[in-house]
Amino acid sequence: MKPQPQHNDDRSRESNALPPSPPPARLLRLPEVIDRVGLRRSAIYQRMSEGRFPKSRSLGPKCAVWVEAEIDQWISEIAKGGS
Repeated sequence: MKPQPQHNDDRSRESNALPPSPPPARLLRLPEVIDRVGLRRSAIYQRMSEGRFPKSRSLGPKCAVWVEAEIDQWISEIAKGGS
């Protein structure tokens, strides 16, 4: 009788595993944006109107948020010497 080939269950599971997914997008409120970028509220809104800062999104009449990834990208560009 021939020996049966042994299957390595760990390897077969690894090959079917999905790559790790990126973390979910976070939304930041104004106080956290101010803390992260070091600008005052008025400077943030001035730069937004000039197109030099990520736009906020409205979640309601009194709730503005920013996408964290866009803020992080803006910080990276500033650190590289962008405007």
